[in-house]
Amino acid sequence: MKREEVRWGILGKANISSRVVSALLAGGSGVLRAVASRDEAKARAWAVETGAKLSFGSYGDLIGSGEVDAVYIPLPNTLHREWAVKALEAGCNVLCEKPLAMSAAEAKEISGAAGRNGRHVAEAFMYRHHPQWDVVMSCIKSGSIGKIRSIYSRFTFMNDDPASVTASAELGGGALLDVGCYCVDASRLLMGCDPARVSAFERRSDVDEMLLGMMESPGGVTAQFECGIDTFERHLFEVNGTEGSIVMESPWVPGMEAPVVKLMQNDSPARVLRTQAVDPYAMEVCEFAAVCAGEAAARWPVAWSVGNMKTIDALFISAKEGRIVDVE
Repeated sequence: MKREEVRWGILGKANISSRVVSALLAGGSGVLRAVASRDEAKARAWAVETGAKLSFGSYGDLIGSGEVDAVYIPLPNTLHREWAVKALEAGCNVLCEKPLAMSAAEAKEISGAAGRNGRHVAEAFMYRHHPQWDVVMSCIKSGSIGKIRSIYSRFTFMNDDPASVTASAELGGGALLDVGCYCVDASRLLMGCDPARVSAFERRSDVDEMLLGMMESPGGVTAQFECGIDTFERHLFEVNGTEGSIVMESPWVPGMEAPVVKLMQNDSPARVLRTQAVDPYAMEVCEFAAVCAGEAAARWPVAWSVGNMKTIDALFISAKEGRIVDVE
Protein backbone atom coordinates (compact mmCIF):
# COMPACT_ATOMS: atom_id res chain seq x y z
CA MET A 1 0.00 0.00 0.00
CA LYS A 2 1.14 3.51 -0.83
CA ARG A 3 0.29 6.55 1.26
CA GLU A 4 -2.01 7.77 -1.53
CA GLU A 5 -4.04 4.58 -1.07
CA VAL A 6 -4.63 4.82 2.69
CA ARG A 7 -8.38 4.72 3.38
CA TRP A 8 -9.40 7.20 6.07
CA GLY A 9 -12.41 7.35 8.35
CA ILE A 10 -13.42 10.22 10.63
CA LEU A 11 -15.23 9.74 13.92
CA GLY A 12 -17.44 12.75 14.59
CA LYS A 13 -18.08 16.06 12.89
CA ALA A 14 -16.17 18.35 15.25
CA ASN A 15 -15.21 21.80 13.97
CA ILE A 16 -11.57 20.73 13.58
CA SER A 17 -12.65 17.87 11.30
CA SER A 18 -13.09 20.28 8.40
CA ARG A 19 -9.36 21.07 8.42
CA VAL A 20 -8.43 17.41 8.14
CA VAL A 21 -11.09 16.80 5.47
CA SER A 22 -9.64 19.68 3.42
CA ALA A 23 -6.15 18.22 3.83
CA LEU A 24 -7.32 14.81 2.63
CA LEU A 25 -9.22 16.23 -0.31
CA ALA A 26 -6.09 18.11 -1.38
CA GLY A 27 -4.61 14.72 -2.27
CA GLY A 28 -1.42 12.80 -1.60
CA SER A 29 -2.45 11.60 1.87
CA GLY A 30 -4.97 8.90 1.06
CA VAL A 31 -8.70 8.97 0.43
CA LEU A 32 -11.60 9.89 2.67
CA ARG A 33 -13.48 6.59 2.68
CA ALA A 34 -15.99 6.94 5.51
CA VAL A 35 -17.45 9.32 8.08
CA ALA A 36 -19.40 8.56 11.23
CA SER A 37 -21.77 10.47 13.48
CA ARG A 38 -24.06 9.41 16.31
CA ASP A 39 -26.83 10.82 14.10
CA GLU A 40 -27.15 8.65 10.97
CA ALA A 41 -28.88 11.37 8.94
CA LYS A 42 -26.10 13.82 9.75
CA ALA A 43 -23.53 11.22 8.76
CA ARG A 44 -25.21 10.70 5.38
CA ALA A 45 -25.37 14.44 4.73
CA TRP A 46 -21.73 14.83 5.76
CA ALA A 47 -20.69 12.05 3.39
CA VAL A 48 -22.41 13.84 0.52
CA GLU A 49 -20.74 17.10 1.51
CA THR A 50 -17.23 15.60 1.68
CA GLY A 51 -17.48 12.98 -1.06
CA ALA A 52 -16.91 10.10 1.38
CA LYS A 53 -18.11 6.80 -0.08
CA LEU A 54 -19.58 5.50 3.18
CA SER A 55 -21.40 6.89 6.21
CA PHE A 56 -22.18 5.28 9.54
CA GLY A 57 -24.59 6.12 12.32
CA SER A 58 -22.15 4.99 15.01
CA TYR A 59 -18.41 5.16 15.57
CA GLY A 60 -18.29 1.44 16.30
CA ASP A 61 -19.85 0.55 12.96
CA LEU A 62 -17.21 2.54 11.11
CA ILE A 63 -14.18 1.08 12.86
CA GLY A 64 -15.62 -2.44 12.59
CA SER A 65 -16.46 -2.16 8.91
CA GLY A 66 -13.09 -3.24 7.53
CA GLU A 67 -13.38 -0.34 5.08
CA VAL A 68 -10.72 1.96 6.54
CA ASP A 69 -7.00 1.74 7.28
CA ALA A 70 -6.76 4.82 9.51
CA VAL A 71 -9.18 6.86 11.57
CA TYR A 72 -9.00 10.46 12.72
CA ILE A 73 -10.50 11.09 16.19
CA PRO A 74 -11.56 14.71 16.87
CA LEU A 75 -13.92 13.80 19.72
CA PRO A 76 -13.98 15.50 23.16
CA ASN A 77 -10.92 14.69 25.27
CA THR A 78 -12.74 12.32 27.62
CA LEU A 79 -13.59 10.06 24.66
CA HIS A 80 -10.09 9.80 23.19
CA ARG A 81 -8.92 6.75 25.14
CA GLU A 82 -12.13 4.77 24.59
CA TRP A 83 -12.30 5.22 20.84
CA ALA A 84 -8.57 5.10 20.18
CA VAL A 85 -8.34 1.73 21.93
CA LYS A 86 -11.45 0.41 20.17
CA ALA A 87 -10.13 1.51 16.78
CA LEU A 88 -6.72 -0.06 17.40
CA GLU A 89 -8.32 -3.31 18.55
CA ALA A 90 -10.35 -3.29 15.33
CA GLY A 91 -7.12 -3.05 13.31
CA CYS A 92 -7.18 0.65 12.45
CA ASN A 93 -4.30 3.09 12.72
CA VAL A 94 -5.21 6.15 14.78
CA LEU A 95 -4.55 9.86 14.39
CA CYS A 96 -6.05 11.34 17.56
CA GLU A 97 -6.52 15.00 18.38
CA LYS A 98 -4.46 16.46 21.17
CA PRO A 99 -4.26 15.75 24.01
CA LEU A 100 -3.97 12.03 23.31
CA ALA A 101 -5.81 11.21 26.54
CA MET A 102 -6.90 12.61 29.89
CA SER A 103 -3.90 11.22 31.77
CA ALA A 104 -0.66 9.31 31.37
CA ALA A 105 -2.44 6.14 32.52
CA GLU A 106 -4.97 6.48 29.69
CA ALA A 107 -2.20 7.26 27.19
CA LYS A 108 -0.41 4.06 28.25
CA GLU A 109 -3.61 2.10 27.56
CA ILE A 110 -3.61 3.50 24.02
CA SER A 111 0.07 2.69 23.62
CA GLY A 112 -0.54 -0.87 24.80
CA ALA A 113 -3.40 -1.37 22.34
CA ALA A 114 -1.22 -0.11 19.50
CA GLY A 115 1.59 -2.50 20.43
CA ARG A 116 -0.71 -5.52 20.79
CA ASN A 117 -2.27 -4.93 17.41
CA GLY A 118 0.75 -3.74 15.45
CA ARG A 119 -0.85 -0.43 14.59
CA HIS A 120 0.33 3.18 14.62
CA VAL A 121 -0.88 6.03 16.82
CA ALA A 122 -0.09 9.71 16.44
CA GLU A 123 -1.18 12.66 18.54
CA ALA A 124 -2.48 15.37 16.21
CA PHE A 125 -0.21 18.26 17.16
CA MET A 126 -0.31 19.76 13.69
CA TYR A 127 1.97 22.66 14.69
CA ARG A 128 5.01 20.32 14.80
CA HIS A 129 4.67 19.61 11.09
CA HIS A 130 5.07 23.22 10.01
CA PRO A 131 8.51 23.81 8.46
CA GLN A 132 9.13 26.82 10.72
CA TRP A 133 9.91 24.32 13.49
CA ASP A 134 12.46 22.58 11.26
CA VAL A 135 14.08 25.98 10.71
CA VAL A 136 14.20 26.62 14.45
CA MET A 137 15.58 23.17 15.28
CA SER A 138 18.23 23.48 12.57
CA CYS A 139 19.23 26.89 13.89
CA ILE A 140 19.60 25.53 17.41
CA LYS A 141 21.58 22.46 16.30
CA SER A 142 23.98 24.71 14.39
CA GLY A 143 24.79 26.55 17.61
CA SER A 144 23.37 29.89 16.50
CA ILE A 145 22.11 30.74 20.00
CA GLY A 146 24.65 28.75 21.97
CA LYS A 147 23.48 26.53 24.80
CA ILE A 148 19.76 26.66 25.60
CA ARG A 149 19.09 28.20 29.00
CA SER A 150 15.37 29.03 29.07
CA ILE A 151 12.13 28.75 27.15
CA TYR A 152 9.00 30.89 27.33
CA SER A 153 5.69 30.27 25.58
CA ARG A 154 2.07 31.30 25.69
CA PHE A 155 -1.21 30.30 24.10
CA THR A 156 -4.34 32.13 25.24
CA PHE A 157 -7.74 32.99 23.78
CA MET A 158 -11.17 34.15 24.90
CA ASN A 159 -13.71 31.34 24.98
CA ASP A 160 -17.06 33.14 24.83
CA ASP A 161 -19.21 29.99 24.67
CA PRO A 162 -19.99 28.60 28.15
CA ALA A 163 -21.60 25.55 26.53
CA SER A 164 -18.49 24.60 24.55
CA VAL A 165 -16.36 21.49 25.06
CA THR A 166 -13.53 23.79 26.16
CA ALA A 167 -15.62 25.03 29.11
CA SER A 168 -16.81 21.57 30.17
CA ALA A 169 -15.08 19.63 32.94
CA GLU A 170 -17.16 16.57 32.01
CA LEU A 171 -15.73 16.61 28.47
CA GLY A 172 -12.15 17.36 29.47
CA GLY A 173 -12.02 21.09 28.81
CA GLY A 174 -9.84 23.75 30.40
CA ALA A 175 -6.81 25.78 29.48
CA LEU A 176 -4.05 23.22 30.03
CA LEU A 177 -5.64 20.39 28.06
CA ASP A 178 -6.97 22.68 25.32
CA VAL A 179 -4.01 24.96 24.58
CA GLY A 180 -1.40 24.59 27.32
CA CYS A 181 -0.59 21.12 26.01
CA TYR A 182 1.01 22.84 22.99
CA CYS A 183 3.36 24.77 25.25
CA VAL A 184 4.26 21.63 27.20
CA ASP A 185 4.91 19.60 24.07
CA ALA A 186 7.00 22.26 22.34
CA SER A 187 9.06 22.90 25.47
CA ARG A 188 9.82 19.19 25.73
CA LEU A 189 10.81 19.15 22.06
CA LEU A 190 13.40 21.86 22.71
CA MET A 191 14.54 20.27 25.98
CA GLY A 192 14.81 16.93 24.19
CA CYS A 193 13.37 15.12 27.22
CA ASP A 194 10.73 15.12 29.92
CA PRO A 195 11.14 17.74 32.65
CA ALA A 196 12.42 16.53 36.01
CA ARG A 197 10.01 18.67 38.02
CA VAL A 198 7.22 21.18 37.50
CA SER A 199 5.19 23.80 39.30
CA ALA A 200 1.95 25.52 38.39
CA PHE A 201 -0.63 28.08 39.48
CA GLU A 202 -4.17 28.18 38.12
CA ARG A 203 -7.35 30.23 38.17
CA ARG A 204 -10.25 27.79 38.18
CA SER A 205 -14.03 27.71 37.86
CA ASP A 206 -15.43 24.37 36.62
CA VAL A 207 -12.21 24.06 34.62
CA ASP A 208 -8.82 25.74 34.75
CA GLU A 209 -9.40 29.05 32.96
CA MET A 210 -5.79 30.13 33.28
CA LEU A 211 -2.66 28.21 34.19
CA LEU A 212 0.91 29.41 34.60
CA GLY A 213 3.46 26.62 34.53
CA MET A 214 7.16 26.12 34.99
CA MET A 215 9.21 23.09 34.01
CA GLU A 216 12.84 22.24 34.67
CA SER A 217 14.81 19.69 32.67
CA PRO A 218 17.33 17.33 34.28
CA GLY A 219 20.03 19.51 32.73
CA GLY A 220 18.71 22.72 34.27
CA VAL A 221 16.87 24.25 31.29
CA THR A 222 13.77 26.09 32.53
CA ALA A 223 10.55 26.48 30.56
CA GLN A 224 7.79 28.86 31.58
CA PHE A 225 4.39 29.04 29.92
CA GLU A 226 1.02 30.74 30.17
CA CYS A 227 -2.20 29.26 28.86
CA GLY A 228 -5.71 30.60 29.17
CA ILE A 229 -9.25 30.44 27.81
CA ASP A 230 -10.53 33.64 29.42
CA THR A 231 -8.26 36.33 28.04
CA PHE A 232 -7.20 38.09 24.86
CA GLU A 233 -5.70 35.77 22.22
CA ARG A 234 -1.90 35.70 22.31
CA HIS A 235 0.63 33.30 20.78
CA LEU A 236 4.40 33.18 21.33
CA PHE A 237 7.34 30.80 21.62
CA GLU A 238 10.79 31.99 22.62
CA VAL A 239 13.96 30.02 23.25
CA ASN A 240 16.94 31.74 24.84
CA GLY A 241 20.54 30.62 24.79
CA THR A 242 23.96 31.75 25.89
CA GLU A 243 24.60 33.55 22.60
CA GLY A 244 21.20 34.50 21.27
CA SER A 245 17.44 34.05 21.17
CA ILE A 246 14.80 32.82 18.72
CA VAL A 247 11.27 34.24 18.79
CA MET A 248 8.31 32.68 16.97
CA GLU A 249 5.33 34.98 16.64
CA SER A 250 2.90 32.36 15.29
CA PRO A 251 4.12 29.04 16.65
CA TRP A 252 0.81 27.22 16.98
CA VAL A 253 -1.60 28.32 14.25
CA PRO A 254 0.47 30.06 11.57
CA GLY A 255 -2.28 30.09 8.97
CA MET A 256 -1.46 30.11 5.28
CA GLU A 257 1.02 32.98 5.39
CA ALA A 258 4.77 32.55 5.97
CA PRO A 259 5.22 32.93 9.75
CA VAL A 260 7.78 35.29 11.26
CA VAL A 261 10.73 33.72 13.07
CA LYS A 262 13.32 36.12 14.47
CA LEU A 263 16.92 35.30 15.36
CA MET A 264 18.74 37.64 17.72
CA GLN A 265 22.44 37.22 18.50
CA ASN A 266 25.06 39.08 20.49
CA ASP A 267 26.16 42.34 18.80
CA SER A 268 24.08 41.63 15.68
CA PRO A 269 20.82 43.13 14.41
CA ALA A 270 17.79 40.85 14.59
CA ARG A 271 17.13 38.95 11.40
CA VAL A 272 14.13 37.09 10.06
CA LEU A 273 14.61 33.42 9.23
CA ARG A 274 12.99 32.27 6.00
CA THR A 275 10.02 29.93 6.37
CA GLN A 276 7.40 28.56 4.00
CA ALA A 277 3.66 29.13 3.89
CA VAL A 278 2.05 25.68 4.08
CA ASP A 279 -1.00 23.95 5.54
CA PRO A 280 0.27 22.11 8.66
CA TYR A 281 -2.82 19.90 8.68
CA ALA A 282 -1.94 18.67 5.19
CA MET A 283 1.64 18.03 6.32
CA GLU A 284 0.33 16.13 9.34
CA VAL A 285 -2.02 13.76 7.51
CA CYS A 286 0.53 13.22 4.73
CA GLU A 287 3.19 12.15 7.22
CA PHE A 288 0.82 9.87 9.12
CA ALA A 289 -0.34 8.25 5.89
CA ALA A 290 3.30 7.61 5.00
CA VAL A 291 3.84 5.97 8.40
CA CYS A 292 0.73 3.80 7.95
CA ALA A 293 1.93 2.75 4.49
CA GLY A 294 5.39 1.85 5.80
CA GLU A 295 7.06 4.61 3.82
CA ALA A 296 8.34 6.52 6.86
CA ALA A 297 9.07 6.06 10.55
CA ALA A 298 7.11 8.02 13.15
CA ARG A 299 9.03 11.08 14.32
CA TRP A 300 6.95 11.29 17.50
CA PRO A 301 5.97 7.77 18.60
CA VAL A 302 3.20 7.22 21.11
CA ALA A 303 5.76 6.99 23.94
CA TRP A 304 6.43 10.71 23.41
CA SER A 305 2.75 11.44 23.96
CA VAL A 306 2.76 9.38 27.16
CA GLY A 307 5.57 11.65 28.37
CA ASN A 308 3.53 14.73 27.56
CA MET A 309 0.63 13.42 29.64
CA LYS A 310 2.97 12.59 32.54
CA THR A 311 4.08 16.21 32.54
CA ILE A 312 0.49 17.49 32.34
CA ASP A 313 -0.53 15.19 35.20
CA ALA A 314 2.25 16.66 37.34
CA LEU A 315 1.25 20.24 36.46
CA PHE A 316 -2.33 19.58 37.54
CA ILE A 317 -1.14 18.12 40.84
CA SER A 318 1.12 21.11 41.44
CA ALA A 319 -1.66 23.61 40.75
CA LYS A 320 -4.04 21.73 43.05
CA GLU A 321 -1.63 21.14 45.92
CA GLY A 322 0.52 24.27 45.66
CA ARG A 323 3.89 22.51 45.56
CA ILE A 324 6.71 21.52 43.21
CA VAL A 325 6.06 18.07 41.75
CA ASP A 326 8.56 15.56 40.37
CA VAL A 327 7.67 14.08 36.98
CA GLU A 328 7.75 10.31 37.33
